[in-house]
Amino acid sequence: MNNYSSLNKKNIEHTIHNWNFLIKKASYKYNVEEKLIKSIIYVESSGNPYAKSRSNAIGLMQIKPSAAGLEIYRLNGKKGQPSVRELYNPKVNINIGTSYLNLLQKKNLLGIKNKEIMRCATIVSYVNGAHALLKIFSKNRDEAIKKINSMTVKTFFKYVKKHPSIQASQYLEKVIKIYNVI
Repeated sequence: MNNYSSLNKKNIEHTIHNWNFLIKKASYKYNVEEKLIKSIIYVESSGNPYAKSRSNAIGLMQIKPSAAGLEIYRLNGKKGQPSVRELYNPKVNINIGTSYLNLLQKKNLLGIKNKEIMRCATIVSYVNGAHALLKIFSKNRDEAIKKINSMTVKTFFKYVKKHPSIQASQYLEKVIKIYNVI
């Protein structure tokens, strides 16, 4: 979605500066790194709150109402899923997206010890689901986490290349590239 030729901190920050307050607030509330949220927003929507994908992912963090939206609604005891209108609201979108990142880290990927690998696993899970990621390591979740914990970051990246979705490793590389620039 993005033109990566003008990748520098100033351009990236300029693209997403309107959302810094909301990002900072969500980062604090859900204990998710600001840089990670910013990197995902940049890759997902280039800071456009009205972005919509062919797969019906909506807003700054490209939330699918029937996937991450539904999961976060359930987690918060709400019925149904967020509306398209709600997801076009930057505050709601960043809140749901960051809450989903927290859910991935504190539940689905819980047990991954290496901080950098956890970040990478979160990124891949954000775009393709935690179950799909863990399955490339083992059908058993605990075994998958154990295997991941025995790896280097480089080995983890090699495994992600085996992900059934080609998008997974490409997405990881894009988000990490932005993360490292910010």
